[in-house]
Amino acid sequence: MPARSYSADRSFERSRAHQARLPDGGAMDGDDGSSSPASYIRLVQHLIEKCICYKMNKEECMETLEKHAKIMPVITSTVWKELEKENREFFETYKKDRGEDSSHKTPSEQPAAAKSSDDD
Repeated sequence: MPARSYSADRSFERSRAHQARLPDGGAMDGDDGSSSPASYIRLVQHLIEKCICYKMNKEECMETLEKHAKIMPVITSTVWKELEKENREFFETYKKDRGEDSSHKTPSEQPAAAKSSDDD
């Protein structure tokens, strides 16, 4: 995995710090119970969108949000999957542009017709 620049790391920290408090003073991380789950999900969604701006895949995003925003990977993964469902065309194009399309599947994942036959 390519190393992220210092400025990218600082951007996540600034974003997290900027949005760490709700207008009523409650913490976004939910430690004090004053924030709503919907607010937390919106925060995670916003941070995933930042990851996408940095061309990260889901795994890189999960690692980054865990390290810099202390968001559990299962939360990031769940929100990412929901975003994929709601924005199927975008994510198909995004994965294709990143080189993650179906042409990168292992031979066992390829359809039988696509495999080369050396049985002759």
